Amino acid sequence: MRILIADTLAPEAAAYLGGQPDTEVTTRTGLAGDDLADALRAHDGVVIRSAVQVTGPVLVRCAAGDGWRLRAIARAGVGVDNIDLETATRLGIAVMNTASASTITTAEHAFALMIALARNIPWAHAAIASGGWDRSRFVGTELHGKTLGVVGLGRIGLTLARRALAFGMEVCAYDPFMNTPTALDGHVILLESVNELLARSDFVSLHVPKNESTAGMINAAAFDAARPGVRIINASRGGIIDEAALLAALADGRCGGAALDVFDPEPPPPECPLRNHPKVLTTPHLGASTTEAQEAVAVDACRAVVTYLRGEGIIGAVNTAGVSLDLSERQRAFVDLAGRMIALLQAAVSPQGLSRVRFVVRGEALAGGADSVARHALVELLRSHLDEPVSVINAALIAEQRHIETETVIGADHGEDRLAIEIEIEPDSEPRRVEGAIYADGLPRITSLDGYAMDMVPSGAMVLLTNTDEPGRIGLVGGVFGDAGVNIAEMVIGRKQAPAAGDTIAMMILKLDAAPTRELLEALRRGPGIVRVASVELGPA
Repeated sequence: MRILIADTLAPEAAAYLGGQPDTEVTTRTGLAGDDLADALRAHDGVVIRSAVQVTGPVLVRCAAGDGWRLRAIARAGVGVDNIDLETATRLGIAVMNTASASTITTAEHAFALMIALARNIPWAHAAIASGGWDRSRFVGTELHGKTLGVVGLGRIGLTLARRALAFGMEVCAYDPFMNTPTALDGHVILLESVNELLARSDFVSLHVPKNESTAGMINAAAFDAARPGVRIINASRGGIIDEAALLAALADGRCGGAALDVFDPEPPPPECPLRNHPKVLTTPHLGASTTEAQEAVAVDACRAVVTYLRGEGIIGAVNTAGVSLDLSERQRAFVDLAGRMIALLQAAVSPQGLSRVRFVVRGEALAGGADSVARHALVELLRSHLDEPVSVINAALIAEQRHIETETVIGADHGEDRLAIEIEIEPDSEPRRVEGAIYADGLPRITSLDGYAMDMVPSGAMVLLTNTDEPGRIGLVGGVFGDAGVNIAEMVIGRKQAPAAGDTIAMMILKLDAAPTRELLEALRRGPGIVRVASVELGPA
């Protein structure tokens, strides 16, 4: 694997990658535009921070033509504003971040800002530094007994809430994705709106991503609803607070002070009035700027890229549409089985014009990974029909764009882990179906293929035939292989599980010691009673 470090990271990142036996590391910082695109196309993965702009045009140029390699982008940090997620997803490139690595340090910084704001520490320091000593100007307020409102009760919000409780604060929170009246064993009250939180809080700390619903969330109307003199802390993303509304609220006393670690844009222009406002404490986006956090996010980002490229799962996924790819060993075995099932079904029926794909999974081991197993199977199905890159990242999007309906069903558990894949093909009205299972021996097995019952381990060189179900066909096929000097290692005969009246077609699957030649396949097709012949080669089971 070739991995590019394209931003300034802690030295432990390169050391980690250099210690991986299957990894080649390149460090090139300061790249942009075409230079960045050319570097990306030559690498399987890239690790960046916030300085590198992986824009849509950069990704499009990277993927132009044959031979581009990029499959993973890892952001050493939380925000992915500098990555075009839509284009990355369309190209099948995984995007990951390392949100958990900077949880403690960001929460600590927000708490430090709150303490400094409450006790007027930066302004008192400035007065001392300029030769003054006016204690009466800097009388502060205690945190103990005050109410902290936390907007966004994710990892950082919860970490901050725990520290506030330890300081004797009352804590309330607003998070639209938490369907519970309380958190942290009842110590944090969940409220139904931001305005309700503002009305109850002495301090408010913001911990939400910037998106359409949160941009400008703290606006003039919010300050009108707030408790008079509320103090605001923002160590999440710039743009969550309407800066004009904040300045107006600071001027008329609705807001007693603000502590800002983030801005929109960053850095703020020199003339920005928040830079030198007497009631505003500012820091230059230091939320994750500790030695420990920088090392952790850098190494975690590199580990995420390596894990994904090795096919061992995805950590910190940003664009996998909720599908977890961190599968158990048993679930990964079903991913392998699904690929074999797709290959055999396509060899058996040569589906063209897909309209619907249905995945049915059964068994306790599969229940938690059903969507992930189905996504991998969809990748294998689409790859054979498209000349564009298909991965678990963009498979669902590609299916949607082509109006292919997909469905994953958790079937009844009959005590065995089983997987069924149904493919509906236009203009055919009858779905084509393949079923498989993994038993105690751990081997992938096909139990039914397009209605033909069987029990076989799909692996190696294989030939699939459908033929009229009448005497002499097995001998005929065996003779053709004998004349060609190709040994048949295993033969499986399948008949319809519920044959229709007059159905006289059988299926024969042969596993060979060597791949069949074109001449051998043509000889089989010329045989009397042979309806269809196809070959497929799979890896060892």
